[in-house]
Amino acid sequence: MAPSHEERQWALFAHLAALLGGLVTGSFLGLGCFLGPLIIWLVKKDTMPFVNDQAKEALNFNITVAIGALVCGVLMFVLIGFVLLPLLGIYWLVFIIIASIKANEGERYRYPFTLRLIP
Repeated sequence: MAPSHEERQWALFAHLAALLGGLVTGSFLGLGCFLGPLIIWLVKKDTMPFVNDQAKEALNFNITVAIGALVCGVLMFVLIGFVLLPLLGIYWLVFIIIASIKANEGERYRYPFTLRLIP
């Protein structure tokens, strides 16, 4: 059964909230990229299964990217982190846009190379 228009819209918001939160709180280590998907997941997980799935996926992806950013920060001491961090940022941006489009189409999108820390 396909998700309703409202479920697709909330799933889209879960992905885009990470993008918006990361851009708004970029000077505070981008901590806002967790808040949007987390809030949407906590509020809608019991009533909308599609939103539950996609908000968890967005949250897991952003946790994985944060771990990658920490690794890049450490690797800056050997200079490779200065190359990897911008590449990670491009990866983050591109895949959030792709996930947002797929969620709006009603597809259960899975980010590649993502740790599934929240099952």
